[in-house]
Amino acid sequence: MLSITQSRPRGTEFLWPERPEYNPRVTPPPDDRILGCLIGGAIGDALGYQVEFDSWPQIEREWGPSGVTELRYGRVSDDTQMTLFTAEGLLEAVEGEEFASVRRAYLRWYDTQTKPMPPMGSRGLAAEPWLYMRRAPGNACLSGLAKGAEPGVNPQSKGCGTVMRSAPFGLLASSPDAAYELARQCSALTHGHPTAGAAAGAFAMMTAHLLDGETVQKAVSHTMLHLRQSLDRSETADALQRAFELAGNVPPGPNSCAPLGEGWIAEEALAIAVYCLLGTDDVRRALVAAVSHGGDSDSTGAILGNLLGAAYGCAALPPEWAAQVEGRETMAGLAERMAAARP
Repeated sequence: MLSITQSRPRGTEFLWPERPEYNPRVTPPPDDRILGCLIGGAIGDALGYQVEFDSWPQIEREWGPSGVTELRYGRVSDDTQMTLFTAEGLLEAVEGEEFASVRRAYLRWYDTQTKPMPPMGSRGLAAEPWLYMRRAPGNACLSGLAKGAEPGVNPQSKGCGTVMRSAPFGLLASSPDAAYELARQCSALTHGHPTAGAAAGAFAMMTAHLLDGETVQKAVSHTMLHLRQSLDRSETADALQRAFELAGNVPPGPNSCAPLGEGWIAEEALAIAVYCLLGTDDVRRALVAAVSHGGDSDSTGAILGNLLGAAYGCAALPPEWAAQVEGRETMAGLAERMAAARP
């Protein structure tokens, strides 16, 4: 349910086949939710990338007290790059070999961060020059992949780089439980801390519930119940509980997520996104709140954008932002393949 009905301004047409106008009374089909998940994540990523590493006072001076309300640059970061490689790895996987296929995909992404352009013979995403732009990739992602992406690498790391790439597990898994488990396993390719795995799994599980048509409240509640089944998931469960409580008391707005942390670590980034998801049914307001803070704003924006798209579909996203975000044609192609491959 969104509080506003959005229409497309002139000059902001999508660059893929025309989508139906958003209608909050109509449940969007799975293919529109899949496309919305990818495009929404890229929008949140691009919004937040404009101010990543800036403090809130710096953002307020540059952008005003309303926060980051414009998409001045459509560039995405490593968050969207790795999300797309996750999707490609899953699409290329033989049944039962998903973990190994995602590992190979992440190693291909690592090559894009260490080479200036696609080598001869490259295929798929590795053949697209725009993905070779290095946009502040996470240290744990780089170091873990440099060491060969062996499970359990960086055992003390629970950075949010394991969460921001995990939405596709929820889009292609056979069930929310399966999405959780595969995202948790693949988290360990770069981040060995159990909380990193729990947060990545929780994000994938929420995405799967939303794609199945659950409300945002039920998707979050089901995931929190799943987390409470094991003590090694308690940091993530506690962070989501704080997000739930804050959403019921403080409407999302510029820097309102500060009590939840800055989002550099896995459970905080997920909590900030969930707070904005639960706290308002206005997509634009939620995205602005998710990136208008001093912290890992591109990751919190990307995670929220994935969730919003999976919940409400592509047509619910701000059209002028969707029309200018980098890589949208590639995402449209992947979304079409994912919709066809769904169990």
